[in-house]
Amino acid sequence: MLASKLPDKFDVETLPRPKTPWDNTDRWTDWHWQLANRIGSLAELRAVLRLTPEEEAGIELASQRFRLEITPYFATLMDPDDPACPIRRQVIPTIEELASTPSEQEDPLDEARHTPAPGLIHRYPDRVLLFPTLHCASYCRFCTRSRIVGHIEDTVHFNELQPAFDYLLAHTEIRDVLVSGGDPLTIGDRKLEQLIARLRSIPHIEIVRFNTRVPVFLPQRITTALTEMLRQFHPIYIGIHVNHPKEITPQMAAACGKLADAGIPLGGQTVLLRGINDDPQIMKKLMHELLRIRVRPYYLNQGDLVAGTSHFRAPIATGISIIEQLRGHTTGYAVPTYVVDTPRGGGKIPVGPTYLMSYDNGRAVMRNFRGDFYEYTDEEASPSNSAQCDDNGAHPGGYRRGA
Repeated sequence: MLASKLPDKFDVETLPRPKTPWDNTDRWTDWHWQLANRIGSLAELRAVLRLTPEEEAGIELASQRFRLEITPYFATLMDPDDPACPIRRQVIPTIEELASTPSEQEDPLDEARHTPAPGLIHRYPDRVLLFPTLHCASYCRFCTRSRIVGHIEDTVHFNELQPAFDYLLAHTEIRDVLVSGGDPLTIGDRKLEQLIARLRSIPHIEIVRFNTRVPVFLPQRITTALTEMLRQFHPIYIGIHVNHPKEITPQMAAACGKLADAGIPLGGQTVLLRGINDDPQIMKKLMHELLRIRVRPYYLNQGDLVAGTSHFRAPIATGISIIEQLRGHTTGYAVPTYVVDTPRGGGKIPVGPTYLMSYDNGRAVMRNFRGDFYEYTDEEASPSNSAQCDDNGAHPGGYRRGA
């Protein structure tokens, strides 16, 4: 159901719930119950899905490499009979995860080299990434940080973040802190409030952002208490990881509505995934539906070169083609920036279709979304070169007034 079809006033707690193996619980809307009852074993998955041999082997072997846990809510979105289901493929391990290409690495973005303190990554001049937790509500099989995310023994506890705060205090060039992980919204309200208050106490930090998949995996977590707490600390920004239109349910729309109503700007981040969303029409539908629930598409991310994820990665040419079929064909708000987070810590580099065909001596030749070519000339007005138009409205620079 699209957001516009929802009643004027709605909430996760009041929306109808689907038929599930958990029908005997009266705690479906309790996010703590959802986390406590996550699916994490082959036997539990067999109870809700008809598994393929590749999935069964992956569950037995690949889940030993990277944690398997799925919230009951997200499990209800999976097609139990279709292994190609775009929801199912994102969270069910397959035997393909055990194969790696020569270019893949455990830490492809070289984050360990850019970690000056536990729980902190500093790659860009004025901003850092802080990860106070390595836990997620559910685990994406293409996770960039699968080397550490979900590994309890590697979790940085709150009382171990002091060196990170000392680093932030000492580096006055840092004005923007992105809180990620893991998923920071899996932290309880009290600890989360303490964390944000600590960041807000550092004078030169202007912006606090969160990256999360909680509205997708665990919309029950977006409570009134949480949003009221967050609104104390504006400016707060939240990036929501959404990969397929099927993830945008009434429950997810309600969660995003609560955050937006609290005055929090929401941005959408999508990973380009082969066989899941590497189709222009699927991507356009996703971007349109994100806008309908007040989430502005921000990044389309090329899949990182993480070990065991080659079966998820679409070619860069596919991403460029998708952007080309969005730009000019739909509203600009619906066109994310396509980026490659480059290996060895080079940072995000925007890539996309080429519209500037040549630029020489102030003369630019460009093409538009239809493939038509236009010329634009850089020039400055002067007494000897006044911007006069001829009787037909033509400007000396080669373009037509009002065009």
